[in-house]
Amino acid sequence: MGATTTKTVAVTGNTAVAEALRQLNPDVMAAYPITPSTEIMQQFTTFVSNGKVDTEVVLAESEHSAMSACIGAAAAGGRVATATSSQGLALMWEMLHIAAGDRLPILLAVVNRALSSPINIHGDHSDGMGARDCGWIQLYSENAQEAYDNTVMAFRIAENTDVRLPIMVGMDGFITSHSIMTMQYLPDDAVKKFVGPYQAMEPLLDIEHPRSYGALVLTDYYIEHKRAEHEAMLKAKKVVQDVFAEFGKLSGRKYDMFESYRLEDAEIVIIAVSSAAGTVKDEIDRYREKGIKAGLLKLRVFRPFPYEEAGAALKNAKAVCVMDRADSYGGYGPLFMEIASAVQPYRQGPVLFNKIYGLGGRDLMPKDVQQVIDETIEVAKTGKVKLVKDYITVRN
Repeated sequence: MGATTTKTVAVTGNTAVAEALRQLNPDVMAAYPITPSTEIMQQFTTFVSNGKVDTEVVLAESEHSAMSACIGAAAAGGRVATATSSQGLALMWEMLHIAAGDRLPILLAVVNRALSSPINIHGDHSDGMGARDCGWIQLYSENAQEAYDNTVMAFRIAENTDVRLPIMVGMDGFITSHSIMTMQYLPDDAVKKFVGPYQAMEPLLDIEHPRSYGALVLTDYYIEHKRAEHEAMLKAKKVVQDVFAEFGKLSGRKYDMFESYRLEDAEIVIIAVSSAAGTVKDEIDRYREKGIKAGLLKLRVFRPFPYEEAGAALKNAKAVCVMDRADSYGGYGPLFMEIASAVQPYRQGPVLFNKIYGLGGRDLMPKDVQQVIDETIEVAKTGKVKLVKDYITVRN
């Protein structure tokens, strides 16, 4: 199959995701507005009003109710999606676990935003990383193109019969969601063919075969349910890779669990997620021109985490700085802890340290990345770190 593309367009990340959802045409979308994700559903409802989709939109009274409605619609046998950010995702917390435990392949577009308090409407990864243990597949997007592509691929991943888990597609609030970027949409018919018709499994509306969801399970079988959920997440890794490969043939855009940027011979490595990766790539290019063997590992799939692949990619580096746009207060950043687990089997592996940056939308500037690379160079030379975890982009 040859690559299929359309003319280049200039759109925001939110518009790109709304367009992907239009092409996917879910059966039900339930939502409650919250900045900076409101625009996704706002634009999608215009598609409903103009007859471009036949989706049933449910305007709920809170994000908790929105996810509850999504769970009900998915259990009934529908293809279901929604969008949220920050406190909205936090308000869904209870229902996120239920969606995953009931094995409902709901698609959730998360425009990543800081969590209160204090109140902040700008982008960091506190919401998505906070939902790490809810049982959802998590994809992250560097730009509008990746946000669109991830959304198109999401149902194919989540609905696979070996998986049947809900899925989040994240992008950085305002940085990606509201910035205009050039990208390409796939034709409607190509997306429809790629995603395919929805095959409901054990729907509640199949009254000829009655069943229940969310039954009471005590000590007798609860842990077996959780093990099955974990095993499905492990199987999701191969499904993600297979869907990425098929999408690459369709679109000409190659994806994997993470992007390796000048990583093959890198002695010092920066690890980042989402929009920050673009700034890091620019600075890595500058340091390469000076003869410094620097590289980037940009994580795209946070759950299931690619431990073996990431560990193998990093094992020959001398020093690695993991940049987290979220913090686990009193511990290390969530991404750092995962990377540390990935390289742990390699006893002679790289020296690791952690930088917390950009909380509440604080800009990551080229000079900040230069500071990180310079420190990583020094750590590679000495084998020692001054602070394993440190905040940058912060006032002294």
